[in-house]
Amino acid sequence: MNLLNTIRQNLDSLNKSERKVADVILKDPKAVTRMSIAALAQASSVSEPTVNRFCRNLETVGFPDFKIQLAQSLAEGTPYVSRSVEQSDGVEEYTDKIFASTIVALDSSRKGVDPTLINQAVDYLIQAKQISFFGMGASGPVAMDAQHKFFRFNLPVTAYDDALMMRMVAAAAHTGEVIVIISYTGRTRDLVEIAQLAKGNGAVVIGITAENSPLAKECSVLLSVPTPEDTDVYMPMTSRIVQLTLLDVLATGVTLRRGEGFHSHLKKIKDSLKGTRYPTE
Repeated sequence: MNLLNTIRQNLDSLNKSERKVADVILKDPKAVTRMSIAALAQASSVSEPTVNRFCRNLETVGFPDFKIQLAQSLAEGTPYVSRSVEQSDGVEEYTDKIFASTIVALDSSRKGVDPTLINQAVDYLIQAKQISFFGMGASGPVAMDAQHKFFRFNLPVTAYDDALMMRMVAAAAHTGEVIVIISYTGRTRDLVEIAQLAKGNGAVVIGITAENSPLAKECSVLLSVPTPEDTDVYMPMTSRIVQLTLLDVLATGVTLRRGEGFHSHLKKIKDSLKGTRYPTE
């Protein structure tokens, strides 16, 4: 159900403090999507725990998740652009909405990420004989970006965005290889079958995808991402940023595991680019 409608329907059941929060939200829901929890608490003259309790009573995970659902409730958005954007938005409005929705999505992901799973994924990556990144559609460029980062670690690294190539790589995979599959929805049939094929050959499959999706069920390690975007209708935006950030986390983990002695190797790669650039003024 639309979150704003839910708030309106439950006004009479709220206690005095929670009613203050609801009143502020209903008065200007668009402004609330840009507020911190401290700002909303101050505007409502209540405590931050009261705001958190209000959010949980609406069956949202917490304040970041509440803001995502609130943004979704404001408008169905302009199809094929972004759910948070309306056709009538001016440049200032749609610019602010895209940045705000991205910030909220990143914050929600930050709070939901499991350090144990990150550590497990880094364990597999640091020991891998070969790493392959798979992504289709909007996730294809994300896979290419991962290859750009991970080739620095003196490991054979490849990236593919073609389903037939992925299938062949998965069929030729062996124990000790790691395949990272990036998919926002986790519902692409080819990728699910490719994950099954790779696991059947002994490879480790790390998934950056939606929790409880068909792909998630085939992964050795799942790094789940929130799914506020309906990418069947709207252009993928915040989802790509979350995927890229998770890959940055993994790359950082691998770098730190290599130790300070590995920094000279990374410096050598950076130094190789100096001659290709104009000096800074």
